[in-house]
Amino acid sequence: MFVSMWMSKDPITITADVPVVDIARMMREKSIRRLPVVDKAGQLLGLVSSPDVLHAFPADVNPFAVASGQVAGQPAIKQTAADVMSPSPFTAESETPIEEVARLMRNHKIGALPVLRKGLLVGIITESDVFRAFTALFDPGTHGVRITFDNSSGQDVFPLIAEVTHQHRLRVMSFVSLHKHERPLCVVQVTGPERGIEAMLNDIWKSHHQVVNVIRLEENKAA
Repeated sequence: MFVSMWMSKDPITITADVPVVDIARMMREKSIRRLPVVDKAGQLLGLVSSPDVLHAFPADVNPFAVASGQVAGQPAIKQTAADVMSPSPFTAESETPIEEVARLMRNHKIGALPVLRKGLLVGIITESDVFRAFTALFDPGTHGVRITFDNSSGQDVFPLIAEVTHQHRLRVMSFVSLHKHERPLCVVQVTGPERGIEAMLNDIWKSHHQVVNVIRLEENKAA
């Protein structure tokens, strides 16, 4: 899975001279927490987040709860995007694997990455998007079965799965090896006719591979 499959495309952007007061209004009206800052050519200059905006205002003022972004009796906020943005933020390419983005977000404790293609901003991906991507990997919303194998003995599950799914006209939805678990596991998700699934499971039991569990997957009609 690649970033381009899960990012928000064509995000709302601002230029470096946009006042912080206007940024607060845009975030409130659009219900967004981050705004990429670009130049006239679409080159990324920085990223403004809602905490950046909050820090530009007095501690007792919530800029997202005030219609004008200013409060009577308080000095006018004259800062612009250039003053509060994070310059040269971490970015991802549109064809970056989603797991690399997840690793970058985890290691640097960041919640979103602007997405570039040939140097130009084409999207933004957030930690919620990454969560959706990995949820989709293990919850495809399709009728089928999930089989978890214990590979502690070094058995290769792939030839078995390739053979039994082909024989019973089934389709592999995902095949994941988990080596950093307390024991090596392989998780396979298969979809197809119920009769074929039952026949496949019988063949797996006969193969004497170590099966940890079998979970039935139901179709998610809302997916």
